[in-house]
Amino acid sequence: MVYAPNPHWQMIDRSGGRKYLNAAERRRFLEAADRMPPCRRALCYLLAFTGCRISEALALTPAQLDAEGRTITLRTLKRRRLVYRTLPLPECVIRLLRAMLRGPADRFWNIHRVTAWRWVKAAMRQVQVAGAMASCKGLRHGFGMRAAACNIPPNLIQRWLGHASPATTAVYLDAVGTEERRFASRMW
Repeated sequence: MVYAPNPHWQMIDRSGGRKYLNAAERRRFLEAADRMPPCRRALCYLLAFTGCRISEALALTPAQLDAEGRTITLRTLKRRRLVYRTLPLPECVIRLLRAMLRGPADRFWNIHRVTAWRWVKAAMRQVQVAGAMASCKGLRHGFGMRAAACNIPPNLIQRWLGHASPATTAVYLDAVGTEERRFASRMW
């Protein structure tokens, strides 16, 4: 499968700023999440470690968590037909979610997406992350960029992010900023 980026979409906004969190910003964001109440912390960790969309996270129920297999199954949004995808989870996220367990049909978070967005923005402000990357989408893009920088195969990145088209995933394969410097340093 050919992964050619969409020429009309890129990881830089109109003012030249990044749309994704880099590794240092992500680390600081997670440190801020560690100071939040458990339910907020769990949401921040889920977003950072899976790259899922905010609405996908908020729709998550305990029945979709497979603690033994260390995965979650999410309903992929932005598709005309019903599509589910399974994502691996680190043990720390599983522990946070298990601590919130209720009935199997209950959602982990019974909040509106705007409230969740505010929680994420508050954590970003605490660690002085500002701009287009200081958002739920910035976490999603940061996940994609991190996966590409770690040489995760493009088809896995596509599946984990729930992209229908390889062209959508290809934007993460265009290394920029610090990631590009790492490649260039091999030549220097």
